[in-house]
Amino acid sequence: MALKNRKTNRVQVHKRIRKKLRGSTARPRLAVFFSNKNVYAQLIDDDKGCTLCSASSKEKDFGAAGSNVETATKVGFAVAERALAKNINSVVFDRGGFTFHGKVKALAEAAREKGLQF
Repeated sequence: MALKNRKTNRVQVHKRIRKKLRGSTARPRLAVFFSNKNVYAQLIDDDKGCTLCSASSKEKDFGAAGSNVETATKVGFAVAERALAKNINSVVFDRGGFTFHGKVKALAEAAREKGLQF
């Protein structure tokens, strides 16, 4: 029997979550991902299969920030501003298999504070 590591466990949890979540044109899916170096967030319309807007810590505005709570907060603010600029107020939050704690919670609260509803 193969040993499970944290990454494969997270991927399995994400697959289980994705069976229940679906983004549409009216309510796109706010998908988040955290690597060891960067934070990524994007709004996805699953009906059309396209990304409506995105934000990540790799952009020039963030500098060499890393993957931490402060950076996640900045990315949450940025993705919410871009969503509101495209008249998207309500989203479905996809935590990507990560626990809703720390960086994930900071990104979600920043997006809510800026005006996104989920």
